[in-house]
Amino acid sequence: MEARHAPDTPARWSSEEWQTRVDLAACYRLVAHFGMDDSIYTHISARVPGRHDHFLLNPLSLRFEEITASSLVKIDMDGALVEPTEHEVNAAGFTIHSAVHAARPDVFCVLHTHTEPGIAISCLKEGLLPLNQWSLQFHNRIAYHDYEGIALDLDERERLVADLGPLKVMILRNHGLLTAGFSIGEAFILMYNLNRSCVTQLAAQATGAELVIPSAAVCEKVAQQYEGSHESVQRRQAFEKNEMTGEQREWAAYMRLLDRINPGYEA
Repeated sequence: MEARHAPDTPARWSSEEWQTRVDLAACYRLVAHFGMDDSIYTHISARVPGRHDHFLLNPLSLRFEEITASSLVKIDMDGALVEPTEHEVNAAGFTIHSAVHAARPDVFCVLHTHTEPGIAISCLKEGLLPLNQWSLQFHNRIAYHDYEGIALDLDERERLVADLGPLKVMILRNHGLLTAGFSIGEAFILMYNLNRSCVTQLAAQATGAELVIPSAAVCEKVAQQYEGSHESVQRRQAFEKNEMTGEQREWAAYMRLLDRINPGYEA
C-alpha cells in the first residue's frame, strides 16, 4: 500500500522522519481548521521514527495553521533541543508530552487541546457521559487527571501517566483534553470525536430535558465495536491484502481536505 503523500525528503532527515513531519504538520493545520486550537498554545507531538528518546513538537511562536514539516522542533526526553532551531519550545508542552512518550512506548502521537466544549466538560464532576454513538466509543475507556496548575512541574508527569494508564483518551480536569494514538491519524480522529462528544453533551444538557443513556450492555457493545480488540486483526488483514485500514482511509480523506483548503504544510 502506497503512502498518501510521498514528498521529497530534505537531506538532513530520513524519509520516515520527513513523512512523520508532513503528517504532524497536517494534523496541526487540521486542528486549527476545526477550531480546536488555542492561539499559539497547546501541542501535538510525534515520536521520531526509530527513536524512543526523540519527539517532534510545535515551535511556540507559530499558530497551528502556519506550521510546516520543516518548522517542527525536535527535542529529547529532557527537553533539550536535538537540532538547532530559531524557535522556542513550550515548557508545559514538554512536560505533558515527554511524560506520555516516556511511559508509553506504544504511543506514537500525543494530542492536547483547550477547546471550549472540552474545558466545559472537564469542569463537570460527572465528566463525559455515554449519550450518543460518538461518546460511546469512550465508555469506560477514558481517564481523568486532576488539575495541578499550569503543567510546569516535572513531578506531575508521574501522576499524569499513572492516571492515563493503558488508555488512549484523557480529560484533564479544569484544563482540557488529551488523546494518545498509535499513529498521528488515530490521535487526531480520537480528538475530533472526543471534542464533538463534548459539544453534543453540552447541547443536550442545555435543553434541561431528561437525558437518555443506553444500557450498560449497549454502551459496552458499542465501545467494543469501536475499539482495538478488532484493531490488530484489521491491521494484519489490511497489511496482508495491501489495503488501507478504516483509520488510514479517514486520515487520507482529511489530508485531501487540507490539500484543498490550506496547502503548504509539506514545506
